[in-house]
Amino acid sequence: MRRRRGTFSIVSMIDRIRTSRPMALFAIGAMLGASVILVRLSVDELHDAKAARPLTDNASIKAGNQTMPKTGILDDVDALIPSSENDLLKRPTAGDGKHGETLDAIDRLVIRVYLTKEKRIERVPLEAYVRGVVAAEMPIGFELEALKAQAIAARTYMIRRIFLGNDSGVPVKGADVTDTTDHQVYISVAELAAKWPKNEQKNNMSKLNEVIIQTKGKVITYKGEPIDAAFFSTSNGFTENSEDYWTQEIPYLRSVASPWDKELSPKYKETVKLSLNEFYSKLGVAKKNSAKPSIRVIEKTEGNRISKMIIGDKTFTGREVRELLGLASSQFIWNIKDKSISITTFGYGHGVGMSQWGANGMAQSGAKAEAILAHYYSSVQVEQASKLSEELRARS
Repeated sequence: MRRRRGTFSIVSMIDRIRTSRPMALFAIGAMLGASVILVRLSVDELHDAKAARPLTDNASIKAGNQTMPKTGILDDVDALIPSSENDLLKRPTAGDGKHGETLDAIDRLVIRVYLTKEKRIERVPLEAYVRGVVAAEMPIGFELEALKAQAIAARTYMIRRIFLGNDSGVPVKGADVTDTTDHQVYISVAELAAKWPKNEQKNNMSKLNEVIIQTKGKVITYKGEPIDAAFFSTSNGFTENSEDYWTQEIPYLRSVASPWDKELSPKYKETVKLSLNEFYSKLGVAKKNSAKPSIRVIEKTEGNRISKMIIGDKTFTGREVRELLGLASSQFIWNIKDKSISITTFGYGHGVGMSQWGANGMAQSGAKAEAILAHYYSSVQVEQASKLSEELRARS
């Protein structure tokens, strides 16, 4: 009975539409309205799909149930890329089969960078993010192979954070990293135009894009997992064991020789001068009546940096002194004269992982990016991040 009533109702309605002009106009209007709603929904879905993090179907990755901020989406991320090099941002097609599907998780990965000065989140594809890190972290005048090593290290750093679900050090919800040394320094494509003189922009961008294209998807792994690809500016002649600067012993972050830095890096040696009052104050050491403070080194690291030292009646690590005094390195010597102290440092940065100036020296000697990375990171492999796709899906 219910079915017969339904059929009768539909037939009656159609008959009334055919014989009544007002009803016909009403029906046409209803259909047009429904069409507009469907089109609007489709547009909204496309917009949301573009803004959402495309690693998985879960729209609330890392940001809980919060809507992803749309401010700062870089729609013209490839504005400065020559058309022939746009493939670094292309996504695999469905015809790529299973391999294409595994690549897709990486190629579609969007990095959410918190721009500290602008206080907003910028979303960029992984490879565009790596390009921005290389541009900010390493001089464009460096050898191509050194820049490639930097790109692989920068990509590995980001992939590892996602692999481990690590969002530490980010001041706002919904971001993966900041654009500062707290993570990796990053410069947006919009800022690149202002970074270089106009007559150098085209060549510099072409070189930078070539670096990304030649290293696309490559990461450094140790026993199948992306490494903590630490890097720094300039060594003192050696890199540092991880436990000698941080607390954890990491098997691939071992002290190795880096003899190239001394001749190449303008940051290899630096001298700062402080008044003794300032020196005491920054270290929190009580000033003695004697003219000269008692300072002595009691232990050094394998990388020839200061491990422990005594200043006055207090014991410090070399890292503590470096950070308290704002020194370039934890290898230093000093000279006290009258009421001031001059401290000369050797190297620039924490000393763990890859030396950037050392990498450039190796590249000048003919070393390829993979050889540079193998030197600074012990017992590692360079492989495609697509192999980690399933893990990235599971852990994100």
